[in-house]
Amino acid sequence: MFEHLVCFRFKETLAAQKEQELIETLLSFKGKIPGIVEISAGVNETEETNNVQGYTLGLRVTFQDRESLQQYGPHPVHQEFVKSIGGIIDNVIVIDYPVR
Repeated sequence: MFEHLVCFRFKETLAAQKEQELIETLLSFKGKIPGIVEISAGVNETEETNNVQGYTLGLRVTFQDRESLQQYGPHPVHQEFVKSIGGIIDNVIVIDYPVR
């Protein structure tokens, strides 16, 4: 299996409703994109405020294998999401690693 971690930083503070819409969209990937074993997403609530660096939304996706992870990026559902946040996203951090 492979873990895919994403941290999102937005250009401006998002309204709570918009954050929830994004989370619901991300969670809907399971069942629409093959190879997703588990998925979670949420608003950053860390108490380590000096380490936040503006990243307010997190995503964790567990894929069944490396091939599923590789097919995720160009998948139309994922690409539609990427386009939908194009105007509001400032930066993302991505980490992918095999589960051992």
